[in-house]
Amino acid sequence: MPDLHLEHLSKSYGDLRALDDVSFSVAGGELFGFVGSNGAGKTTTMRIILGVLRPDAGVVTWNGKPVDLEVRRHIGYMPEERGLYPRMKVGEQLTYLARLHGLSERDATAAMEHWTEVLGVEQRRGDEVDKLSLGNQQRVQLASALVHGPEILVLDEPFSGLDPVAVGVMSEVLRDRAAAGVPVIFSSHQLELVERLCDRLGIVRSGRLVAQGTIDELRATDRPLWEISGSLPAGWEAGVPGVTVTQEGPGTWRVEAASAEAAQAGLAAAMKSGTVTSFAPVRPSLTELFQDVVSATEEAA
Repeated sequence: MPDLHLEHLSKSYGDLRALDDVSFSVAGGELFGFVGSNGAGKTTTMRIILGVLRPDAGVVTWNGKPVDLEVRRHIGYMPEERGLYPRMKVGEQLTYLARLHGLSERDATAAMEHWTEVLGVEQRRGDEVDKLSLGNQQRVQLASALVHGPEILVLDEPFSGLDPVAVGVMSEVLRDRAAAGVPVIFSSHQLELVERLCDRLGIVRSGRLVAQGTIDELRATDRPLWEISGSLPAGWEAGVPGVTVTQEGPGTWRVEAASAEAAQAGLAAAMKSGTVTSFAPVRPSLTELFQDVVSATEEAA
């Protein structure tokens, strides 16, 4: 499948380095989460993809060719700041935007009807946008990114301000578009949602991409953690090579093991010393990974 490729993007505003040598790819059919603190460079990256900003260095390609105006006509973009006409009716606005992308009046109307129904705002087609709730405005904003049948989706904080039902609807739409072969890149501060939805993710800090990969790849470590629960005496791990208790709570111990063999030796020592009710690897959440990666890069800096 074709992919969207960002290669060595850099962008400065005076002395501020907004992007510093950012490279990553998003394949067709892939959901890519782009996460970072406010001001990290996410929106700047997205605006460069769209051609709103020009990079100082680097290139964006689609299917091996530089992204030009014709390719950008086939990108669906959802800005973090709502970019709709507030006094224009929902149905008229979506049809108008589809026509701007080259759809016939008939096809534009059909697309508007389809996406307002899918996103649950079909009853609001005759309402002005500024009369809608914030959540429904967000649904209409997503419809505006989808109404022309884009080949690429770039979404900046699409889940902001949505209730759990709307989050579920939007998540299914993004999964559906990815299943249809569309590369989907979106930013979000809701890390649990990114973890649940995305095939891969990139973590950006101060304009630099400091980590990228699948959740499992980012979780990989040379010294994995295990959690043991049960009734054990103090110092049960003493004398077990490669095993260190890093955290202890009522009836639970987090153990760092140098290898799988060391972990098994730790389990054997625990079972010999007392009663073990569970023994399982600790899988850090994306929130923990994000905090660890950002902290590590801050220390390195």
